[in-house]
Amino acid sequence: MTAQRSEHTRDDPFPVRGMDAVVFAVGNAKQAAHYYSTAFGMTLVAYRGPEHGSPELASYVLESGGARFVFTSVVRPTSEEGHRLVRHVADHGDGVVDLAIEVPDARAAFAHATAQGASPLSEPEELSDENGTVVVAAVATYGETRHTLVERRDYKGPYLPGYVAASPLVARPERRFFQAVDHCVGNVELGRMNEWVEFYRRVMGFTNMKEFVGDDIATEYSALMSKVVADGTRKVKFPINEPAPGRKKSQIDEYLEFYGGPGVQHIALATNDIVATVSAMREAGVEFLGVPDSYYDELGSWVGETRVPVETLREHRVLADRDEDGYLLQIFTKPVQDRPTVFFELIERHGSMGFGKGNFKALFEAIEREQARRGNL
Repeated sequence: MTAQRSEHTRDDPFPVRGMDAVVFAVGNAKQAAHYYSTAFGMTLVAYRGPEHGSPELASYVLESGGARFVFTSVVRPTSEEGHRLVRHVADHGDGVVDLAIEVPDARAAFAHATAQGASPLSEPEELSDENGTVVVAAVATYGETRHTLVERRDYKGPYLPGYVAASPLVARPERRFFQAVDHCVGNVELGRMNEWVEFYRRVMGFTNMKEFVGDDIATEYSALMSKVVADGTRKVKFPINEPAPGRKKSQIDEYLEFYGGPGVQHIALATNDIVATVSAMREAGVEFLGVPDSYYDELGSWVGETRVPVETLREHRVLADRDEDGYLLQIFTKPVQDRPTVFFELIERHGSMGFGKGNFKALFEAIEREQARRGNL
């Protein structure tokens, strides 16, 4: 037994090493890769397409520090997989199809997950090339989202066997805009949040890290409920939202309507300089949610001193929150495609492992203003 496989003999029945990749199905992967290179400062590192033995699909792999995004589009649907992705984009628009998790032993992780009731999508399979071997398997989660379980061993290639190294599409930024995926948020139907929280507890051994209900996460018009599941190391964190009754349509209701069901709502990206990152992304054309000046008038009195002065936070419309462990700074983009579905969060943590509870009202009111502009509130 290798040292990697011995990790499964410890107390954790489903150890994880972190997020492996966030995989998107999109209408045009080449254009998406250029957008995320330019606007998000990511670097193209690998590619697979018709020129390299993949006549049906084209995939571009972009990285920023430990964050990895994969954008896949269909060149010509000739198989079940190709037709599935064509249908996914038609039904949902551009969106996340896979939250891939790196594990020390994909076979053991898959066996445990399916024994605990997870629906299998892909049996464990070895993929090999001159750079080594990767083992992958996949299980289903909410909606049409999947978790691919990736065991990399000592693989030396740029991503997975079958991919070739690729040159950056644009000049690398002087500094990374962000360095890791902090958490990935899923939206599910009314009444199903607890079902999926239990799924992650039973299948992956994740614990309920935080929960927000009632007045925690409500405005005058709409409400939602949220619980956060995470592995024991807090490397992988999945908040799960469901709508709650309100006077008008909540952001979760809007997402479910336009996405056509449950799915990944937003991806939070960890940065160590949120002001510099927001400035660069705005200059590249990324739109962020705004909050009114009144939010900042009282901010200093309850959030205390932060690395960034309140007036600078005001200038860039960055939010701040503090809890017993420290504070965080955060900001949210508007949806990054025509459907009001997937968006991104930038988060700079200083001790706090929270999710900005003190900002929920201001954030959701900002989202409601955008919903009203779209005619969807």
